[in-house]
Amino acid sequence: MDDTGVLGLLEELSILLEDSKPVFGKNNLRQVEIATALEIIDEIRDIFPSEFAQARQIVRERQALLDDAEAEANRMIDDARSQAMTIASEMEIVRISQQQADAIMADARELERQTRAGAEDYADEVFGHVEQSLDTLLANVRRCRDRLNANSINVR
Repeated sequence: MDDTGVLGLLEELSILLEDSKPVFGKNNLRQVEIATALEIIDEIRDIFPSEFAQARQIVRERQALLDDAEAEANRMIDDARSQAMTIASEMEIVRISQQQADAIMADARELERQTRAGAEDYADEVFGHVEQSLDTLLANVRRCRDRLNANSINVR
C-alpha cells in the first residue's frame, strides 16, 4: 500500500476490479481475488477513522486559534481603552483612542471571519473527498453485489 490514504486504497480497489478477468462466457461478470479485495477494504476501515479524526483535529485547532485571536483582540481593546482613559483627560484624546480600539476590533473580527471561513472551507473540502470516496466505494460494492447476484441466478 502507498501512503495516499483512503483515496489511494479506493483507487487500488477500483484497479483490482477493473483488472479482474471476466468469467468465461460472461463479459459482465469478473473473477476477483476476494482476499485481496477484503484486505483493501480492511485497510480502508483502519485508515478512515484516523483521517477523519485528523480533519476534525485540524478544525478544532483552527477554532482554538480563532478563540485565542479573539481573546487577544479583546485584551488589546481593553488595554487600549484603559490606557486611553488613564492617560487622556481631554475629549480629543479619548475620541482618538476609541477610534483606534474600534479599528483594532474591526481588524480582529475580519481576521476571525477569514480564519473561520478558511477552516470551514478546508473542512468542507475534506468531507467532500470523504463523501466522494464513500460514493465510489458504495458504487463498487453495489456493482460487485449485482454481479454476485447475477452469477447466483445463472448458477441455479
